[in-house]
Amino acid sequence: MIDDIKRVSRREFLERSAGVSAIAIGADRSAAAPPPLASTAAPASASAPALPHALRRDRSARQALALQQPDAWFSNVPVGRSVVRASHAMVASSQPLASMVGLDVLKRGGNAVDAAIAMAAVLNVTEPNMTGVGGDAFMMIYSAKTKKLEGLNASGRAPRALNLDYFTSRKIAQMPTTGMEPVTVPGAFDGWVTLLDKHGTMKLAELLAPAIDYADNGFAVMEKTAADWVPEIPRLKLTAAAAATYVVNGDAPKPGAIFYQKNLARTLRMLARGGRDAFYRGEIARAIVDYCRKNGGFLSMEDFAAHKSEWVEPISTTYRGHTLYELPPNGQGLTALILANILDGIDLASLRTSPGLYYHTLIEATKVAFADRNRYIADPAFAKVPVQELLSKDYAAGRRRLIDPQKAIDPPAYGDVRLGSDTTYFTVVDKDRNAVSFINSIFSAFGSALVAGDTGIVLQNRGVGFSLEPGHPNRIEPGKRPFHTLIPAMVFKDGQLLLSYGVMGGDVQAQGHLQVLVNLIDRGLNLQQAIDAPRVRYISGRGVMMDDELTAPVIDDLVRRGHERVMPGPGLTHRALMGGGQAIMIDPASGSLLGASDSRKDGLALGY
Repeated sequence: MIDDIKRVSRREFLERSAGVSAIAIGADRSAAAPPPLASTAAPASASAPALPHALRRDRSARQALALQQPDAWFSNVPVGRSVVRASHAMVASSQPLASMVGLDVLKRGGNAVDAAIAMAAVLNVTEPNMTGVGGDAFMMIYSAKTKKLEGLNASGRAPRALNLDYFTSRKIAQMPTTGMEPVTVPGAFDGWVTLLDKHGTMKLAELLAPAIDYADNGFAVMEKTAADWVPEIPRLKLTAAAAATYVVNGDAPKPGAIFYQKNLARTLRMLARGGRDAFYRGEIARAIVDYCRKNGGFLSMEDFAAHKSEWVEPISTTYRGHTLYELPPNGQGLTALILANILDGIDLASLRTSPGLYYHTLIEATKVAFADRNRYIADPAFAKVPVQELLSKDYAAGRRRLIDPQKAIDPPAYGDVRLGSDTTYFTVVDKDRNAVSFINSIFSAFGSALVAGDTGIVLQNRGVGFSLEPGHPNRIEPGKRPFHTLIPAMVFKDGQLLLSYGVMGGDVQAQGHLQVLVNLIDRGLNLQQAIDAPRVRYISGRGVMMDDELTAPVIDDLVRRGHERVMPGPGLTHRALMGGGQAIMIDPASGSLLGASDSRKDGLALGY
């Protein structure tokens, strides 16, 4: 049965990804519910071991038991690296140079925010397919001194010149993934400056200097970055500026090749000197607007000048005695919390001898949570989002009853929106135990595949997150922020910060957050195992991506239950589409730091 799969191209994959315009306003969602998980249900308050117990498992003993015990898969995930441990400060990112720069800032006396800004800039240079100042960002910041947790929404808005009539008059039913239509105002750089102004201690120019150096003098391209670059070459060749900037001798740079970005270095120097105004009112804004106008785009200087990041209060729920914090809409953090509430009433540890049922339960709970996500999440400045109602434990109990333990259900009807998977997440904890959970993205790989002239800036295609359905809360409107997949997270235990983490990768982020958390709490895995463990990624309908490491018997079990295995098409890999996690944990007993970085990416955790 393992051959009963659907292989999809990148375009088909994006088009099938479960998305925000998913449900018509009047859709009937009153279908008869399957029986509850009576055999696995547990009270929402069911206790579970605190995370520190997961830190003291002996790897070699687990591997020996794996040959003897039928439930060994549950607590035995072979990994190729140890959890990183340090006493002072730590960083974790998807790129070694970014991690090194962040650690250097910390060792020179900078705080977590200073390190985060320097890392974000280096990632713009070293992972240009994933992130940059042409995209958006979301940050969560914890101050150890004030015990305050804050969120910063640095997502950009739709051009004022673009509205639903433009698409309906042209009979366009779904937002294009390429071209100028999905290009929104880049919000990331305003977020960097806003965060630094409030919580940083170092100068912007000092923090951008390492990125400028790597852009000007080159850096060695990492293996997985190079592999992810290859399938994007045809898109990059479509425009002269993108081809000149990111195509090397007709192809992607090879692993180890020294890659230079002189134009981006010049842009970063302008930003180091001119700060926010250089990007949103000055030369950079003019260059982007001129490029867009000459190529049929919609952005204006007024759009840039009006942009401003927003400080927000994180939202939360409890899971097995831990408090999970996410950022509120327009991001999908609410989805992770809905999913946590659904799973909180299911005794996942009791499924340790039934891996097929375990993963089936995760998939079905995600499917139910996504139905709510797709109906409700939008820019709260334009639509009322019933956050508190959706976070009710009673509401979750009703949604939980939709899960049939024996077979996959059909989700409530919804239309498709395409969700990208190309993002960078990183996290920093400094010597004072201030923490930053930071995610920055241009959405699809190389965003819109448009580079704004000679700026070196890749323009994001985040407008793909809008619905073109009249009446939908997330329909495109001038000056509106689209539905966002970007979500940083933190976990607290007994009022103390325990974990700063995230899982990059489009709509895998919310489900990835919960799979990592479940791995830590319910399965008792250590931090590196929790991130490297095999994942499932719900796509849409009954379609699910499944890591090969789940093993053939488990995959066959899931197919028998009615799940359709979705496979990457040519040029794509499970590794690239299953997201990449980074995490830093504070050991409550000793106060020391533990870090982990996903082996699906090139990065690492570093501390001192």
